Amino acid sequence: MNKNLLVTKRNGQQEAIDLDKIHRVVTWAADGLNNVSVSQVELRAQIQFYDGIKTADIHETLIKAAADLISEEAPDYQYLAARLAVFHLRKKAYGEFEPPHLFDHVSKMVEMGKYDKHLLSDYSREDFDTLNGLIEHGRDMNFSYAAVKQLEGKYLVQNRVTGEIYESAQFLYILVAACLFADYPHDTRLDYIKRFYDAVSTFKLSLPTPIMSGVRTPTRQFSSCVLIETGDSLDSINATAAAIVRYVSQRAGIGINAGRIRALGSPIRGGEAFHTGCIPFYKHFQTAVKSCSQGGVRGGAATLFYPLWHLEVENLLVLKNNRGVEENRVRHMDYGVQINRLMYQRLIKGGDITLFSPSDVPGLYDAFFADQAKFEELYAKYEQDESIRKRSVKAVELFSLVLSERASTGRIYVQNVDHCNTHSPFDPAVAPVRQSNLCLEIALPTKPLMDINDENGEIALCTLSAFNLGAISDISEFEELAELAVRALDSLLDYQDYPVKAAHIATMGRRTLGVGVINYAYYLAKNGVRYSDGSANGLTHKTFEAMQYYLLKASMELAKERGACPMFDETTYAKGVLPIDTYKKDLDKIVEEPLHLDWEQLRKDIVQHGLRNSTLSALMPSETSSQISNATNGIEPPRGHISVKASKDGILRQVVPDYENLKNAYELLWDIPNNDGYLQLVGIMQKFIDQSISANTNYDPAKFPGGKVPMQSMIKDLLTAYKYGVKTLYYHNTRDGAADAQKDLSATAAKEPQATVAIMEEDDGCAGGACKI
Repeated sequence: MNKNLLVTKRNGQQEAIDLDKIHRVVTWAADGLNNVSVSQVELRAQIQFYDGIKTADIHETLIKAAADLISEEAPDYQYLAARLAVFHLRKKAYGEFEPPHLFDHVSKMVEMGKYDKHLLSDYSREDFDTLNGLIEHGRDMNFSYAAVKQLEGKYLVQNRVTGEIYESAQFLYILVAACLFADYPHDTRLDYIKRFYDAVSTFKLSLPTPIMSGVRTPTRQFSSCVLIETGDSLDSINATAAAIVRYVSQRAGIGINAGRIRALGSPIRGGEAFHTGCIPFYKHFQTAVKSCSQGGVRGGAATLFYPLWHLEVENLLVLKNNRGVEENRVRHMDYGVQINRLMYQRLIKGGDITLFSPSDVPGLYDAFFADQAKFEELYAKYEQDESIRKRSVKAVELFSLVLSERASTGRIYVQNVDHCNTHSPFDPAVAPVRQSNLCLEIALPTKPLMDINDENGEIALCTLSAFNLGAISDISEFEELAELAVRALDSLLDYQDYPVKAAHIATMGRRTLGVGVINYAYYLAKNGVRYSDGSANGLTHKTFEAMQYYLLKASMELAKERGACPMFDETTYAKGVLPIDTYKKDLDKIVEEPLHLDWEQLRKDIVQHGLRNSTLSALMPSETSSQISNATNGIEPPRGHISVKASKDGILRQVVPDYENLKNAYELLWDIPNNDGYLQLVGIMQKFIDQSISANTNYDPAKFPGGKVPMQSMIKDLLTAYKYGVKTLYYHNTRDGAADAQKDLSATAAKEPQATVAIMEEDDGCAGGACKI
């Protein structure tokens, strides 16, 4: 090669090419890693040098070469590639590898309009010196390659038009902490900032997309999940659509409860006309959901809920499938079907389900959520009333339609509305839970809006975070982490803006939080237990007991300091009722683990002092933020030891934590024989979790005769989930073989039999909203 060739540096200057410098950078990135080869990276890069080649292009080629070498045999290439990527990122952001002083960085960013100017008024120069001393920029070297690319693509403050990046990860973490504890007394806030910064930057606490991307910027809406209920009037429907637009524009995932809308052919204006039914209004909501691009990357996303006994249910269940024409399909939303005990009883007994328009059966819709005995009484009464329009369907046929559409689309979800209200932190007599959210882990009260400024309606928001179970060495650590999570998220509620008045009023009244977990699969592997055989039941019981106990304790202590939430009296906690009192007792047959913590003292303390937050826990999918922490998704078993995710940044390959030591301890998704063990674990978690859980059902047709999943198996799983008190079911995953082959996404991964693809769909599901945390 011609040694006289020039390279063009990032600042535009040119200098003679220095191959030793390239070699030194790769050698630096490989330091301390196992089974990686500097020469292998350099050979694979095959850099075609030419006069004037940009150093940035050389660097990007080396990063890609290292990333392509990630495999089960050499998982540490994900760290080598990450270090090269961090080096590249810092050069882009700062012009050099070493980050500037925090004060200089913040001053520049405020002047550019990229950071919230309150940072400079809330903190003195002396404070910034202290904060700068807390930062451990070396923690950037603990990211995997997929994490760095996710940070670069979604979370770091940048100009999305020009591609300029303005910060690196440790500035993100310290400034999120500084914003969230800014209103704390001066003598305590730096301590909280340090503790919170350490927890998030060492991956013990995981933050959701809206917080990581938004806190420290002038944009102030960070709630991941928005729940909006519509009434049956045109005014309410239009107010709902307007609220959807406002929140979609703020990158929130939407849950829409549309169960009150009357059925096709119902009389309106005293019989002057007949109603057009649900579908035109669902289309109206879909248009609202897709009206605003979220950061120019994707459209919004929503799940819409309706009851199984709705007169139009058979037409509503097929709205997402690929058959039919546009006029009778609304494919760009997902759907949640609401079911209760009576519906399941009709199924088990071989009976019929009678379908009604909610407008024709006074009191039935409200009783469906608030009072199961009253619902059964009214339902039987209306079935006998010959004057009421109705239709009967065999329960097994209706449930079979639900499950066949769930299987074919993967996105017909289930909400067990009785469990959402009988095992709830809210008193259903005054604050019934009538819907869930985009990803089926939130269960909060809502009320329809009559107009966009309606102060009597209620839009529910939930602000999320998660404990990284893989980074916790002892469950006693929950106490410290719960305090930090609760205090930080509670502060966020006062710090953020509210685009709709009903959301602000409800949030200030209820102060709802949802703290979940990531890395559960690694946690099980590390402890030598499995999803499928019951061996994880005791550990799961003990772990989620501690998690909920310490979250409640943290909220109670915060209530002592700052006051209970104003609507605390609408919770069951106010009556001294805890999750351990209302769970499904069928769980006692599958787990013998006793309670280990002092719940009776906690009960007394909560009744005396109240809680700062009506809810504390929810288990979300955490698709993206788990990657940041190099963790497995939420509570899900991994599909393979290497996940290969297609994103707008290309193929991101990530190896499960501690693969070299635990590769035989992980139970992979398609090795699990059936859903029984998993659903037991979800039920055990639900015993303690006060909201709900994004739980999936998974089927491999190859395990069944004729390569077809029998309806009987799907019905059995639905009944099993109900039996154990599971509130919601999210995705139905079917193994089709294509994902395992890797044939379309990565030729290299195709050689690795345990690699698998999880395609991140940018336009739908949780990837379309923020609830993936």
